[in-house]
Amino acid sequence: MLSKSKQIRWGILAPGHIAAKFAADLATVKDAQLYAIASRSLEKALAFKKMYHAKVAYGNYMDLINDPKVDAIYIATPHAFHKIYTIDCLRQKKAVLCEKPLALNSADVAQMIQVARQENVLLMEALWTAFLPHYKEVKSFLSTGAYGEVTSVEADFGFTPEFNAGSRLFNKQLGGGSLLDIGIYPIFLALGIMGLPERIEANAQFFETGVDSTCRMKFHYSHGKSALLYSTLLEKTPTKAIIECEKGKIIIHTPFHKPTSVSFIDNDGKETLVDYKGTTLGYNFEIAHFNELLRGGKTESPIVSFEFSKDLMDTMDKVKEIIGLSYFE
Repeated sequence: MLSKSKQIRWGILAPGHIAAKFAADLATVKDAQLYAIASRSLEKALAFKKMYHAKVAYGNYMDLINDPKVDAIYIATPHAFHKIYTIDCLRQKKAVLCEKPLALNSADVAQMIQVARQENVLLMEALWTAFLPHYKEVKSFLSTGAYGEVTSVEADFGFTPEFNAGSRLFNKQLGGGSLLDIGIYPIFLALGIMGLPERIEANAQFFETGVDSTCRMKFHYSHGKSALLYSTLLEKTPTKAIIECEKGKIIIHTPFHKPTSVSFIDNDGKETLVDYKGTTLGYNFEIAHFNELLRGGKTESPIVSFEFSKDLMDTMDKVKEIIGLSYFE
């Protein structure tokens, strides 16, 4: 177990767009340091090191994984490589915060969790929204029962990246497509608010590369409750969430997965708007939680638990099966 005051020395494996946001917020977290950067390009690693004031840059991933001074590693590779590098890190007793989705399918997620348990090392899926103040407040408010039971959830996420068949978003070998990349956010919300569905309906459109361009989902729950979820790489959508309850509704304003504002509206029409935007991008909350777990000798998060990560991937596997999407053809 690390001491309570131990500065956590972080390594970032694959310094891309999301890793840059992570690095910027890491600098705001007390008793944490961006120690090392690893890229397959030393030039890129050195540039990232300079930009975010890291101590060390590596031109390959294994040098970072084997560095004895690194306490925790943030994995930000394309989805298809999450499993292999997470397991490599865990085998070297490095705590791992791995970007979502944890892997490409449930079997891989189960294997990653099994290795984490065998090695007795902390592993957590980087579902950063789970740690944001607005989401935690919504969950807390719903738990009071002030609005009664949740009856439905609606959530969407869509944007329009420029098509490039070889890029991460469109490449099947890299785990591309709307479902795994952004559809995971509406699904995360539905599972977090309503739990696992009893039945799923889904349909999708596809790019010529074989990954889904759009995915529409309806989760069915008991007593007619439902969740309507949508992800797309073909249009910019509101990217907001509406949680309907017996005695009111909650609107998580755009973008619902980032620090944002929330409207609490009762059945009499009284609205309370709360702004949860802060001074950071929001990644600092999950980093601080992870650091606390690591210092406390914990190997699993109670917020993004292994069970939740498995449920999330199981649900996405069911959606993939329904729409006819497979990454292993």
